Formats: sequence, structure tokens, C-alpha cells
Amino acid sequence: MIPRLLVVFAFAPVLAAAQSAVPAQSSRAGGSVSAPSTWKIDPTHSELSFTIRHMVSKVRGQFGAWSGTITADPAEWSTASVEVIAQTSTIDTNNERRDADLRSTNFFDAETNPTVTFKSTKVTRFAGDSIAVAGNLTMHGITRPVILRGHFNGMTGAPGKRRAGFEAETTVNRKDFNMTWNRIVEGSSMVGDDVRIEIDIAAVEQPQ
Repeated sequence: MIPRLLVVFAFAPVLAAAQSAVPAQSSRAGGSVSAPSTWKIDPTHSELSFTIRHMVSKVRGQFGAWSGTITADPAEWSTASVEVIAQTSTIDTNNERRDADLRSTNFFDAETNPTVTFKSTKVTRFAGDSIAVAGNLTMHGITRPVILRGHFNGMTGAPGKRRAGFEAETTVNRKDFNMTWNRIVEGSSMVGDDVRIEIDIAAVEQPQ
């Protein structure tokens, strides 16, 4: 009974990867502007997971099907856009009974709300390669602003087929998305409200 939040949130760090190491405030270098590049998340080398309290322990889960696209101008990464989509029917906490409950109307209501989406509104890169990605998370038919914070882990490869990596996390309250089901067991709630979302991402630049 662990709400799965996408989390999806964390793809913007790749955008930061495609830029020169600069402070939080960016500017176009020498007036030269590169064409925007499209980056796609490599699901075989990436992980999107969440953790929530269950009774007196914690449960970890992930989405089986999710994807993300980033469009960024390497000369001006702060103008980048990020969009991520996760399929709610593919939630996986290694327990089919619990997963079925998460897909039910108690939580995600996957039949009515088949996806969770994230669309960025602002990407900021700080000194030391730390990043902040602000955006709107839509889940269970409700949209809320969220901020994902993390770190850019590096970039490799030639332009047009570069690979960038980053890690980030955020915490959201499931009740903000009208996921309020709970049960009192032995004097305490069965499911926690705060959901921690963690991402470890590899994104691949697409040829133009």
C-alpha cells in the first residue's frame, strides 16, 4: 500500500550535464547559441524508486514502465524543458497483493489515471554540480509543484551521442494528491504520508 510517486522528477539534471560548469545564474557564452539537443533516459541504466513507511518499517518500490525526454540548449541549460511519464499500472513493490491495492481506487486508481507526469518549469545548476529542478507533478488527477534536488555525476561521449548521469531526490506528501486511505493498526497508522523519491539516471543525447 505504498503510493508510487514519480518521481519522475529528476531528469532535468541531465540538462545541467550538457552545459559548461557555471554558477546558478547562466548566460550565453560569447553570443554563440547551439541548437537544442534531445536527451532520452536509458531505462536499462536508470532507476526511479520510492520509499514510504509501512507500520514500523519501510517499503521500497518502483515503476516498471516510465520514460523521459529532455530538450536543452547546451549554451543555455536554464531554458531546458523536461517531461517524464510513468505508467501507474506497472507499480512494483515486490508484493502482488500490495501492488493491486496501489493500483486500486484506494491509491492511484490506475484505470482512471493511467499515468503520472512531471513537467519542469525551471532548472538551476549551482557551484559544485548540485542542481534543483522545479516543476509540476500530476498524479491522481491533481497537479502540485515540486522541487527535485540532486547532483550531476558527469558526461561522456562525442556531441550528438553523449551520455550524462545524475542523481536526485525529493519528498512529497501523498495526501496532497488526495491519496488519503489509511488504517489504524495497534494504535498507529498503517501507511505513512511522506514519500521519498530517489532517482539515479543515465540519459543519452539523440542525433539531430
